[in-house]
Amino acid sequence: MITQINDLIEFNRVLEQEPAVLAYFSTVECNVCKVLKPKVHEILEQEYPKVKMVYVEINQSPELAARFTVFAVPTMVVFFEGREYIRKSRNFGLDEFRNELRRPYDLMFSE
Repeated sequence: MITQINDLIEFNRVLEQEPAVLAYFSTVECNVCKVLKPKVHEILEQEYPKVKMVYVEINQSPELAARFTVFAVPTMVVFFEGREYIRKSRNFGLDEFRNELRRPYDLMFSE
């Protein structure tokens, strides 16, 4: 499930409670985002189930976009233990994203 975040307090609460978070920054006008967001969510569900996905609509939450220096959509920021590890913005491939996420995910959640 994708949770929509609307303010910094809520965002910080999620970062504190979840060991891994993917923040997807977008706008309702972004057509690329409408196709990409479900694909990213599917990758997380199938391969990285312990990553919590949150959605930030930057027109509704410009302070969050500013806080995380998001200037283009889509932008994805992956946090592990509250720290930013991966940032993808505008043009990126899903295979590239998938491969980049593998190592920190495995290190974080290996048993």
